[in-house]
Amino acid sequence: MISPFALVDKLAAENALSRGEMTLLLESLTPELAERLFERAREARHAVYGKDVFMRGLIEFTNYCRNDCLYCGIRKSNPDADRYRLSLEEILSCCDQGHELGFRTFVLQGGEDPHYTDERMVGIVRAIRSAHPDCAITLSLGERSVESYRRLYDAGAERYLLRHETRNEAHYASLHPESMSLRNRLECLRNLREIGYQVGCGFMVGSPDQTVECLVDDLMFIKEFKPHMVGIGPFIPHKDTPFADRPAGSLELTVFLLGILRLLDPRLLLPATTALGTISPTGRETGVLAGANVIMPNLSPVGVRNKYLLYDNKICTGDEAAECRFCIQRRMFSIGYDIAVTRGDYAGLTGDERQAV
Repeated sequence: MISPFALVDKLAAENALSRGEMTLLLESLTPELAERLFERAREARHAVYGKDVFMRGLIEFTNYCRNDCLYCGIRKSNPDADRYRLSLEEILSCCDQGHELGFRTFVLQGGEDPHYTDERMVGIVRAIRSAHPDCAITLSLGERSVESYRRLYDAGAERYLLRHETRNEAHYASLHPESMSLRNRLECLRNLREIGYQVGCGFMVGSPDQTVECLVDDLMFIKEFKPHMVGIGPFIPHKDTPFADRPAGSLELTVFLLGILRLLDPRLLLPATTALGTISPTGRETGVLAGANVIMPNLSPVGVRNKYLLYDNKICTGDEAAECRFCIQRRMFSIGYDIAVTRGDYAGLTGDERQAV
């Protein structure tokens, strides 16, 4: 039988493993194996992106949501969530401040809020595009119709983040209400790709009822789907959800999976998420050293930071945007990486695709 260390080298060389090999790799996690994986992952990311870390300015513009996902603190059934919505003027102010601080990508993230109709969102995207034509616009608005996605793309949005959450049907059903389906989530991802977006998917690590088989399903799906971005982070429980008493996911397994993802596609844009920094004081640095190359500081007004709580104990809820940005820069410099003041596009885009965005 091939050794786990040999599997890491095979993954680095071929950017693929069989389902059985991936299962064995995940079941063999040790600190020594993780370090071998991280070495190969760093080599792969440096070959494509050097030591640049791309900053995305995150604007959490609404915490209203029509969905009732069992793990989420802004689920519609949580009566204790302090709801808010940002106006167009507030969103543009966040972008203006971010641009002055060197951000060249803005990520608009929110719950699935019916208030933000296609007309409203198109207006917001066009306004950002007009004010900052040198910047990329990323949306993370959940499931919408193909017509909606197309209108937002035509208005100037180039990227879309939609975590698939889990590729395992039974696991998906255990995390979501009956009104939601994995089939629809995957159809949305396919629609986004066909329209022309740079597309991001992803999943939680250590979510309730997750098994090694579930994680292998996720990794094989990502290899097949070939997204431009993959966002993963540890599951962290929220006190006002049905999963309040479930254990959080681990830093060790999350960063191990980041290393695997880097080797599955060395061109991926991989965030070291806020959730990583929440479960460990140096979680984001650990993520970058495992192969991540994106950091998403928060540009949201400080007054709403502690209201957009998908999970408990979220970090940086009181930091001003400038404080957050330069803290991240110092942290990246401390481990030998540089903050890149660029859009930070996926390295695999063709010339025609770059012109399109």
